[in-house]
Amino acid sequence: MRTEPMYTRRDVLRGAAALAAPVALAQKGGWQIGCFTRPWDQVEYRSGLDAIAEAGFRYAGLMSHKGKTRTVITVGTTLEEAATIGEELRKRGLAAISVWGADFGAAKGEAAGVQGLRRLIDCSAACGSPALLLGGTGKPELAGPYYKAVAECCAYAESKGVGLSVKPHGGGNATGPECRKLVESVGQRNFRIWYDPGNIFHYSKGALDPVDDVPALNGLITGVVIKDWKPPIGVMITPGTGNVRWREVMARARKGGFTSGPLVVECLDRGEGSSLVAEARKARRFVEELVAGN
Repeated sequence: MRTEPMYTRRDVLRGAAALAAPVALAQKGGWQIGCFTRPWDQVEYRSGLDAIAEAGFRYAGLMSHKGKTRTVITVGTTLEEAATIGEELRKRGLAAISVWGADFGAAKGEAAGVQGLRRLIDCSAACGSPALLLGGTGKPELAGPYYKAVAECCAYAESKGVGLSVKPHGGGNATGPECRKLVESVGQRNFRIWYDPGNIFHYSKGALDPVDDVPALNGLITGVVIKDWKPPIGVMITPGTGNVRWREVMARARKGGFTSGPLVVECLDRGEGSSLVAEARKARRFVEELVAGN
C-alpha cells in the first residue's frame, strides 16, 4: 500500500529546503543530553526553549506546550510551521533531538494512519529532528492499523533521516518485553526503542523495577527518556530524586549495546520561572555525572 500525504503547494515550496537536508544527530557518537518541553506545558513552546537553553542544554525535545495544540507538532502542523520551529531552536543555540508523535490518525484506518504518520515524519525532518518518538496505543483494537502504519512508514522515515521509535507508555507497550514484541512484529530496522525507566515503575505501580526490565531490550535501545518515579507523586519529579536506580539501569543498557545516543529529560519537579530552570539545570548535571567517563 502506498498512500501519499496531501500537502498544499505552499507547504511543499516552503518546506522543500528543510526536507532536503535533515539533521542526523542520532548517528553522532557520544551522548546527546537534552530536555523535552513538557515541564513548560503551561507556556508556549518558545518560552520552554528559552528555559531549556538557559539551563545549559544543547538539545531540545518537542513534546507538550500551551499553544493552539497541546503537542508542539501534530498532523495539522504545516512544513512551514515545522521549519519555523527549527529556526526558533537554532536562534537559541539548540538542536532538535526528538519530536513526540501523538495521535496520527490510526483510529481511522491504516491508510489514514500512514498519511498522518508521514506528515509527522516530514515535520520532524523540517524542524531538524532525527527522531520521532511514538507512544503506542492503549486500545487493543487499534494495534493492527497503528503498527501496520508504522511498518509502512519506516523506509520513508529513513529516507528523510528520521528514526522511528516507541517507548514504554502503558497499554500494549508497558514493559520491555512488550516493546520488544512490538518492534519484532513490525520487523523494520528503522523502528526501535527509547527506554523510559520512570514509566516502567509508573505503569506497574512500582511492581516492576527497570533494572530487571531493561535487559529484555538488548540491541534495540536507541535513546533513553530520563524520567524518575516515586510514590505517591509519580513521574513529575526531577531525575535522581526518585526510585530509579540510574547507574544500574544505564550499566545494563550499555551492556545490551546502548553505548551512545540521546538522553532526554522529560519531567521535573513542578514549578515555574527561575525555580523550574534551576530544576532543569540540576537534571542536566545529574545526567552529565551519570555518563561521565562512559
